[in-house]
Amino acid sequence: MTSTSQATATAQLSAGTWAIDPVHSSIGFSVRHLMVSKVRGTFADFSGAIVVAEDGTPSVTAEIAVDSVTTNNEQREAHIKSADFFDVGTYPTATFRSTGVRANGENYLLDGEFTLKGVTKPVSLDLEFNGVNPGMGRGEVAGFAASVVLNRKDFGIDIDMPLETGGAVVGDKITITLDIEALKQA
Repeated sequence: MTSTSQATATAQLSAGTWAIDPVHSSIGFSVRHLMVSKVRGTFADFSGAIVVAEDGTPSVTAEIAVDSVTTNNEQREAHIKSADFFDVGTYPTATFRSTGVRANGENYLLDGEFTLKGVTKPVSLDLEFNGVNPGMGRGEVAGFAASVVLNRKDFGIDIDMPLETGGAVVGDKITITLDIEALKQA
């Protein structure tokens, strides 16, 4: 017997445009703090789309308003928005544009170009396709989970805040996690 979740997980994305639904999606990050713990945050303002061509080839574009960063600490958020980190006055958005999708076991790798703080680098996101659901009266929805680990210094965020005992206040590696629900456009 096949459960509903198994049945929807095997459905494929149909051709057309699937808009990211920010109400049912999230973009989060974590970074090592003081070498012993992690600080987590989210971005509240983002948009994007998945376009599936008639031959089934997908492409993805996304934009994040980096000044929408939230970490539950106003002082830290102000510092992250400053020129030391994101420099939101000069670089208000981060963007992603896919260049390809390839199988990775049961999941996928979503290759693309990520631009942050005016620097564009190739990235590969680990991508899990969670399936398609008929939705709740607004049309079909598709779900995805993705993650990538970036080095902040690769994007010009090279502030060093060393600790007296070794290491740094903020780690170099940033883990980005995305939980995306996309709505099929009419």
